[in-house]
Amino acid sequence: MLREEGLNNHRQPSRPAAKRVPRELTATAPNQVWSWDITYLRSPVRGRFFCLYLVMDIWSRKIVATAVHEEESSEHAAALIAKACADEGIDENQLVLHSDNGSPMKGATMLATLQKLGIASSFSRPSVSNDNPLPEALFKTAKYRPWYPSRPFASLEDAAA
Repeated sequence: MLREEGLNNHRQPSRPAAKRVPRELTATAPNQVWSWDITYLRSPVRGRFFCLYLVMDIWSRKIVATAVHEEESSEHAAALIAKACADEGIDENQLVLHSDNGSPMKGATMLATLQKLGIASSFSRPSVSNDNPLPEALFKTAKYRPWYPSRPFASLEDAAA
């Protein structure tokens, strides 16, 4: 009956959003695309963690930079990225930096630093856990190795080492 009356089609002025697949980030040489993330390392105080910041080149899988801090912040992230760019000799408009949607990744200080350095930012899709696989896989591999400590790290220096 609906088809006969012409009522079987979309009646609202707007169409449902089309599902778009995001552009895949690819690298053909080192220092074109970096991926970064933060993981938690247990501290001696229950419920408190040290934060391991890790930046990785997706082409070579080289760990470009790491830092350990007592809290997550876009200031720490921005300083780490700026240092990594200086150490690797990154030119303006050479690099894409991919991350998930955490607050340090999208903080004003971090975004301003990326803009100042001429780095394009790329973010994972909301609620999609496998858009930033390389750092996540490295974190899991490290934490499941036999040499990974079974007890919490005694200090920030121990966690950094």
